[in-house]
Amino acid sequence: MAPRGPDGVGVWAQNNIALGHRRLKIIDLSERAQQPMVDSELGLAIVYNGAIYNYPELRAELKEKGYNFFSTGDTEVLLKAYHAWGDDFVSKLSGMFAFAIVERDTGRVLLGRDRLGIKPLYYSSDAKRFRFASSLPALMAGGGIDTAVDPMALHHYMTFHAVVPAPLTIFQDVRKLAPATVMAIEPDGTRTETKYWELTFGPHDGDPSVADEIEWRDLLLVSLREAVRRRLVADVPVGVLLSGGLDSSLITALIAEHGNQDLQTFSIGFESVDEEAGDEFQYSDIIAETFNTDHHKIPIGADRTLGSLEACVRAMSEPMVSHDAIGFYLLSEEVSKSVSVVQSGQGADEVFAGYHWYPPMMETNDAVGAYAKVFFDRDQAEFVQAVNPELVGDDHSRAFIEKAFAAPGAERPIDKALRNDTTVMLVDDPVKRVDNMTMAWGLEARVPFLDHDLVELAARIPPELKVKGDGKYLLKEAGRTVLPAAVIDRPKGYFPVPALKYLRGRYLDFVRDVLEQPAAKTRGIFQKPYLDKLFQAPEDHITPLRGSKLWQIALLEYWMQVQEQDVGR
Repeated sequence: MAPRGPDGVGVWAQNNIALGHRRLKIIDLSERAQQPMVDSELGLAIVYNGAIYNYPELRAELKEKGYNFFSTGDTEVLLKAYHAWGDDFVSKLSGMFAFAIVERDTGRVLLGRDRLGIKPLYYSSDAKRFRFASSLPALMAGGGIDTAVDPMALHHYMTFHAVVPAPLTIFQDVRKLAPATVMAIEPDGTRTETKYWELTFGPHDGDPSVADEIEWRDLLLVSLREAVRRRLVADVPVGVLLSGGLDSSLITALIAEHGNQDLQTFSIGFESVDEEAGDEFQYSDIIAETFNTDHHKIPIGADRTLGSLEACVRAMSEPMVSHDAIGFYLLSEEVSKSVSVVQSGQGADEVFAGYHWYPPMMETNDAVGAYAKVFFDRDQAEFVQAVNPELVGDDHSRAFIEKAFAAPGAERPIDKALRNDTTVMLVDDPVKRVDNMTMAWGLEARVPFLDHDLVELAARIPPELKVKGDGKYLLKEAGRTVLPAAVIDRPKGYFPVPALKYLRGRYLDFVRDVLEQPAAKTRGIFQKPYLDKLFQAPEDHITPLRGSKLWQIALLEYWMQVQEQDVGR
């Protein structure tokens, strides 16, 4: 856990409960905010990871109620808020968080996670004990974790684009608390989970019509400005991960509006493969020049990418197939040398409909089928060919989507897809990836597009104003008020790492070595004929979302090998 919290360490134990914490100093840099934090007067203790952006307002409200404070940060506010308002205090929080609060006199424990699952919370339990941590490897390091693969989680990993929804993880022995959920553990061991927030789609009474683009645009700008402002709350400088795309450029522009001097921005680029570019420096340069930022361009060579893969995979709480994991890992390494907090643009594509699979969802009569066609990496028939027959069961991923799409609160197919991507896919792919890779270097990433008030507003915006044009139409229109047109009207970009899509040379040799290790053969997750087919022509086996099927398999096996090595040390 030390990389996630390089600035301090603390432990606390009483009776049958023990808490440990690694600290990253962002708010209240003094030792008064050290964790685990104990309030002897209230009889409460806490460990917590995250940032509560409205903590000054909550602190003032609690002071009016008669509470006294011994620190100036957000951790103590959580303790007092729980004492004042009970389990429902989480509904008052604006921010990202995972916490455990212990009642000294009763032994009751309350675990909680933020609405969009920005901060992780893993746990494992048996008849005698319950353990939790911010990362799955931390639980493994404690021993006693059975690494048997969960067949349902494996199906999601191989089919649902490596998204394994809560409470599942790839290991049967480890679970994760769902977003927007609190778990109460009573003194007798009884556990109760309560979901405290739901995202519903559709207009509210008094909302503008679909024709009122300007009114919607202005509402969006007000909410986005507030989301960015909230995430400037810190006792250290806040930088920006600037890809050069619309989302991070918009964040940069809105921070610049606040008059922040010497704003530091950071971009990364990789070597190109054939015609596929590995950097987007031309666009990040435009934004850096427009807003006079202190800009850092970080080019990464192929040697460094491959040489850093093991450390990157070690930092993953769960196997993450997306190519840009290594990008964020290497970017975070460099950024952490300059700042300890950054704002990042994750979430805009899911919240404001920036992906290519959204327009087909507007008119379809088969929402589940249309979504699966564009998002699923392989169908059930191919899954059966790929994995050990003992691990094959039902079409779990399709069943998951069917259940999610049938739930009330999103009536139109497009809204069903947007809700699922915002509350599930986003949580267990881009957001998890950014948290793991940044925190591996003691760098806190804040994501304004996942401000829950902004997300709720976006759910009310007519989808016609989101998918129009090439997607993210209304967000682009908001961007036109503050950004150069060249950045808005550019082709859609990604965080490209071409070498992990087109497996050649040393990268292909690396993958072959991983899958030929004795550990891989003993585990026996994948069928040899399927692997042979992928190895014969790796570049012919690309998923609908443009990922390498061979890399997906190799990454899962490599992640397991790395985690097992660490436990064995």
